[in-house]
Amino acid sequence: MTSTEHGLQVVHPVPPQHGDQQAPAAPAYQVPKVPEAAWSMAGCRRRTWVSRAVLLCVLVFQAVLSLRLHNTAFQDEAVYLSSGHVQIAHLLHGTPVPTDYGSYFSGSPLLYPVLAALVDARFGLGGARLLSLLFMLGANALLYAMTRRLFSERPALAASALFAVIPSTIILGNFATYDSAAVFLLALAAWIIVRTDRAPLAAVLLAAPVAVLAVATKYAAGLYLPTLVVLAALVSWPHRGRGSVVRAVLLVTGVIVPILAGLHYTDVLDGVRATTTARAHGTDGVRELLWKSTVWGGAMFLTACGGAVAYARRGRMNEAPQAARLGVPGGVWRALLGVLLCGTALLAPAYQIHLSTSVALYKHIGFGLLFAAPLAGVGLTRLVGAHFRHPQLACVVWVTMLCVGLTKSAEWFASWPDSSRLNTALRQYVKPGEGRYLAATPNVPVYYLRDITAQASWSSLYYIGYQDARGAVHHGVDGYRKALADGWFDLVVLDGVASELDGPVAAAVRSSGRYRLLATVPFGNDQQGHYRIWVKR
Repeated sequence: MTSTEHGLQVVHPVPPQHGDQQAPAAPAYQVPKVPEAAWSMAGCRRRTWVSRAVLLCVLVFQAVLSLRLHNTAFQDEAVYLSSGHVQIAHLLHGTPVPTDYGSYFSGSPLLYPVLAALVDARFGLGGARLLSLLFMLGANALLYAMTRRLFSERPALAASALFAVIPSTIILGNFATYDSAAVFLLALAAWIIVRTDRAPLAAVLLAAPVAVLAVATKYAAGLYLPTLVVLAALVSWPHRGRGSVVRAVLLVTGVIVPILAGLHYTDVLDGVRATTTARAHGTDGVRELLWKSTVWGGAMFLTACGGAVAYARRGRMNEAPQAARLGVPGGVWRALLGVLLCGTALLAPAYQIHLSTSVALYKHIGFGLLFAAPLAGVGLTRLVGAHFRHPQLACVVWVTMLCVGLTKSAEWFASWPDSSRLNTALRQYVKPGEGRYLAATPNVPVYYLRDITAQASWSSLYYIGYQDARGAVHHGVDGYRKALADGWFDLVVLDGVASELDGPVAAAVRSSGRYRLLATVPFGNDQQGHYRIWVKR
């Protein structure tokens, strides 16, 4: 619009109309939104499958470590498998049981021995040992699942890798005894307890029959029932508060009632007393037992203690900014969990020190380390640090434990003589269905020669009650001397290492004049020594 003022033409701007506004021009470059972290803490399918693939590699490595061990049957393996065959024959054909296995077995003679004997009848000793390997692999897989539930995949994989290389795991993975089955059942019970932490309270009762079966399989597993009960209350406390106490009471009830019923209505109480609660004390000193416990499980325990301290101080490493906004249990709860799991690892050494014996320490120490393993996984991951800052430190710890596991497991499997040559020699002189035989470890020939002989025909160097012609009963060294002087035994087998009575019995054999030395059979492994076989003249 224009106007004329004083002869000048003035141009007035026209105000823009409401519909004629133009949008501002778009910027030439727009900065994209940047996430707080380059990776997500949320779970995904790819992460799950990668973790499972690593776990599979750990389990394969564990299997290789166990399967590399070789030797003939240990006397405990032989007696459990032989008793299992006897029990099967009794159940199927009514064959009389020659002895009360329940009075001195460390577990129910109707559970693991029968299962292992069924496998042994089809696949031999190798099959029975493979069954133990499956139990230990299953225990490690359950350990991974439990640790992943408590923490995350990284501590779970670390715990599995550490548990796979400790001496107890390697040995029990190729050892046909109760222990591998009991470890698996304890791991299963612990996993159920952790897995049902947010489920209805009654869901914890799913762990009760598993825990009872673990105790029935191996009476010493009862030492870890308090740990399971406290764990049941502890893992549910962040979600249920005081309701977790009810959960623990339910588990106690579900475990104690069937155990008391079993003790009342069966005859296993004598076996529990003889092998567990009232076991005879040994002569090993405290320092010796502490040293052996340190060698067999010290590295794992120290790693778990480090993990417990680190977890109590800080619940997460906060590798990503969003981790700081996630809730974690309180410091008191974290400290209690560390005390519970690490303290459980001390139960077996403390009990062995109480008994003053190192017998079966190499096996029992693995029960407690199963519970300490989750915190050992935490300790290893904290040692590595956020964003894998110091992986070399974890490698040092793991390789050290691997070296100890390889060394101690190999030493243990070479600690008893290879009896393959002995069994071949005895088969020529053992009479089918008859005869009386004395051996330092009779369970081994009874197992290998079960097709031609029975346990009732064999005596050991642990006990004798010989009745002479006058009716007098002789025990101990005097009983062996009298029986040998009378020519009671048709064959005598000694190895010089199994019993302190070997020397006196060998002297009694030579002085009796009723036996001649048939053969000396060298041990089949690296051990120096030989079997001596005497037959009656």
